[in-house]
Amino acid sequence: MQAATPHDPHAALMALIKARFTELSPQFQAGARYLADHPDEVAVSSMRSIATRAQVQSAALVRLAQQLGFAGWPELKAIFVERLRAGPAGYAEKAGALAGKEGKLVTEMFMVQQRNLAATESANHAALDAAASLLQAAPRVHVAGFRAAHPIAYTLHYLYRLLRPSVQLLSGQSGTLEMDLRALQAGEAVVVVSFAPYSSEALLVAQAARQAGCQVVAISDSAISPLALQADASIVIAVDSPSFFPSIVAGIAAVESLVELLVARAGTDAVQAIGAAEKQLRALGAYVKTSNDVN
Repeated sequence: MQAATPHDPHAALMALIKARFTELSPQFQAGARYLADHPDEVAVSSMRSIATRAQVQSAALVRLAQQLGFAGWPELKAIFVERLRAGPAGYAEKAGALAGKEGKLVTEMFMVQQRNLAATESANHAALDAAASLLQAAPRVHVAGFRAAHPIAYTLHYLYRLLRPSVQLLSGQSGTLEMDLRALQAGEAVVVVSFAPYSSEALLVAQAARQAGCQVVAISDSAISPLALQADASIVIAVDSPSFFPSIVAGIAAVESLVELLVARAGTDAVQAIGAAEKQLRALGAYVKTSNDVN
């Protein structure tokens, strides 16, 4: 889980930028946004090339660094360089580290997942409540998540549709994501799920939602992730894993909790909708009949 901590200078910097963003001038905002959205490029690129991509003057980056409490640009850039050096290992490297650990793997995995669940639960009571309020008030809800984050998004979509059939999944199937995004309308809500390395499609959805005037709920691994920085409500999930791939267990728990809150708030209307959906699914033969079924 990539939460801001005293020993994480990059996370602390992103938290500072997020807190002071509205106070910055337009030039500084453009520079700060680029810093937040392209941390790897900041670490390896020259100040001039970063300024060109961010469409600001090089001097603006120097003044932005000073505005944020640094002596100048080199001191600010050092934060991004250190972040890149300390970044998470690649999938293949982590897979290689599993060799010879067969006897400990299962125990270690379950211990880490328990920590993920505990960390996500303790950090998100208010966030889940805020997200539920936002979704409940929206006239229509869209959900998006790609690659490793897709199971989390799909779980939310599947469960939420049982009580709210109009919920839409922005899947981008067969290259149609841009067409899906045309359906977004002002005032609607868009839930976007992604964690590092962040999906370019997820960021595209978040940006399109903002431009359309939608409310955005981010589910990601950091309060200052590129998604969270654009969100009206942000749910932070822990994705640590001793294996080679980020864990989605806490993400699934978070969206199940979110739907649970939505059902509780909707009351009898939700109960009736879920009952109708269940009845229809059984009538269509979606479930195998067992001896426990009531005729």
